[in-house]
Amino acid sequence: MPSQKNTAPVTDNMKIAMTWMVLSGISFALMGATVKISGDAPLTTKVFFRNLVTMIITASFAIRLRQNPFSRTPWLKRLVLRSLFGLSGVALYFIALYQLNLAEASLLNKTSPFFVTVFAVFFLKEKFNRALIPALGLAFVGALLVIKPHFDMSILPALAGFGSGMFAGMAYTLVRSLKGRENPNRIIFYFSFISTMVTLPFLFVFPFSPTPTQWLALIGTGVFAAGGQYGLTFAYHHARASRISVFTYLHVLFSLVVGFLLWNERPDLLSILGGLLIIAGAVISHRSTSKD
Repeated sequence: MPSQKNTAPVTDNMKIAMTWMVLSGISFALMGATVKISGDAPLTTKVFFRNLVTMIITASFAIRLRQNPFSRTPWLKRLVLRSLFGLSGVALYFIALYQLNLAEASLLNKTSPFFVTVFAVFFLKEKFNRALIPALGLAFVGALLVIKPHFDMSILPALAGFGSGMFAGMAYTLVRSLKGRENPNRIIFYFSFISTMVTLPFLFVFPFSPTPTQWLALIGTGVFAAGGQYGLTFAYHHARASRISVFTYLHVLFSLVVGFLLWNERPDLLSILGGLLIIAGAVISHRSTSKD
């Protein structure tokens, strides 16, 4: 009986986390679609709108809850680092989306769970399971199949997608480290606020006049990004980073469907094989860490 009482809360937390991950995956897939629809808008403009809408939403929540997001906190350094890593990951992901199809860019970005696993060991002192070694190897080989290195300039978008996964892994590890220390709304607010302030000057450096369709796409990017960000943040607050991160691959599935429906995108055989290897590695990683 005591053991049943101890395991029930974990099961409930996992169910809640998985629900947030599903909502996050759908939102991020639609965000990727709106980024592509925004077309030739400057990168900094896309990143600005992606974070501006989120900042407005999080600020509204803070006002409603009578919270001051700028109140003093001992975790300011982590909040700032999480924001800068997240901003770098978003910028690299948007670069990848411009050249790659939606599913391929999403696959490379979703190498982030493996980086979370590694960073959690080094920075959060989580236990490293040797069974994760083949999982990491599968993920690396799978990423190579998606990237298809040519050793020329054509490789840059794929490398940007892979780099976005690394920076996202750094950001999510810091999100996990803030569990119980900062509320999710402030974590998201800092990310969106710092990202908006960093990209704001570039609106004047690279002026741009969006078409009506691009305006809708840019605003939609921010709305769906907010949904995805809230989903991820709440999910990582309800379960261990190494356990919940595998469910980020729902984003890839949703992206595959959206890319096919909107642009008839069909990943080639190598990308599909690479994606299967990455997901297989994620499943091994999840099963290994769930036993700890």
